[in-house]
Amino acid sequence: MTTLLVLGGADGALGTLRLARTLGVHTICADARADAPGAAAADELLNVSTLAVPAIVAALRGRRVDGVVSPASDVNLPSQYALATRLGLPCGLSEEAVRASVDKGYFRSVCDGLGLPGPRWWQGRHRQARQGLRDAAVPWPLMVKPTDSSGSRGITRVAEPAGLGPALAAAAAFSRRDVVIVEEFLTGRHFTAEAVVVDGRIAATGVTERRLTDPPYFVTTEHWMPGGDHAGDLAGDLAEDLSGRARPVLDQLCAALGYRWGALNADLLLTPDDRLVVGEWGARTGGNGVAELLGLAYGVDATEVYVRMALGERVEVSAEPRGHAAFRVLGAPVEGKLVGVDGIEAARAVPGIADVVVAAALGDTVVPYTRAGAKLGYLLASGPGRAAVAESLSAAESALRFDIEPDA
Repeated sequence: MTTLLVLGGADGALGTLRLARTLGVHTICADARADAPGAAAADELLNVSTLAVPAIVAALRGRRVDGVVSPASDVNLPSQYALATRLGLPCGLSEEAVRASVDKGYFRSVCDGLGLPGPRWWQGRHRQARQGLRDAAVPWPLMVKPTDSSGSRGITRVAEPAGLGPALAAAAAFSRRDVVIVEEFLTGRHFTAEAVVVDGRIAATGVTERRLTDPPYFVTTEHWMPGGDHAGDLAGDLAEDLSGRARPVLDQLCAALGYRWGALNADLLLTPDDRLVVGEWGARTGGNGVAELLGLAYGVDATEVYVRMALGERVEVSAEPRGHAAFRVLGAPVEGKLVGVDGIEAARAVPGIADVVVAAALGDTVVPYTRAGAKLGYLLASGPGRAAVAESLSAAESALRFDIEPDA
């Protein structure tokens, strides 16, 4: 029996686990949380931290494993690379591709070395930041982030010096190495490229436009593919232009970082002066259903390609526009205990809805959506145009009811 090791059981792994099941692949989900959403979706749970590579190797001794993936997770990429190396499994990653996914400063230095547009920045221990920012002449306002975290954790926009100290402390709290990166805050329109890499080049990609929460938090609430004008029904010209501009840049990065094959998720910013900035890079599938959007909008099941390649298969990829697709995050309005969820089947029955994912479990303490991990779940929809997709999302969201007992 073909067996796939899936690192991490958060909701971002659900699509991979379900897809593997349709392929008849046996799945082992490694996660320190026995109640993680992926634990129930996998055939087996390996109840161990994904960062504990020796413990995972020991637990799998004598077992056949054919591939390893870390869907929608940057933090697990070093473990994926180490396990593939130690167990002799197929792997398109390189040390550089992994480091670029988990070290924002390293990625910025690679972009700078290639002459790609980007912000002025400084990275280091948070207590050294004030002097470092002066030396690097990073202009205000600033974006302060933990260098080795994801999911919008610990990110703050700082407009004046008085707010710098709290922002640095918040970022450092989410960094395993107590290292922060401070960047010049760039304005513009936010996009994401979801792509498949074959033979070191982009074989297929789709560009989504991201909608974000208002500052001080910068958390994605929606992705629309193809990306473009919120007010228009068809944004083909802009989407095609962005995809065409992003592809050679991502090819450059794949070559520079030695990324041979796999999934790729990259944040893009289109500035008012028409510069296309690659903000961050992740050598894995996107979370919140972004990988599924590529299939809905272009007919390329990025998750299936990701799984098949991880199992050593050679996959031919062909993309063709099929329509529009989007996901919408479901967030809690107040902090409290989730005591009931109703309307899931009614939401799934809405025409155009491709999936309804509830990430929070009954009894969980939920909080307002200020970081990716705080969502209640998300909706996926597709249709012939943006208006149809928006109507499906709104109808499905209206059908859902989350009962939350506010904290006293």
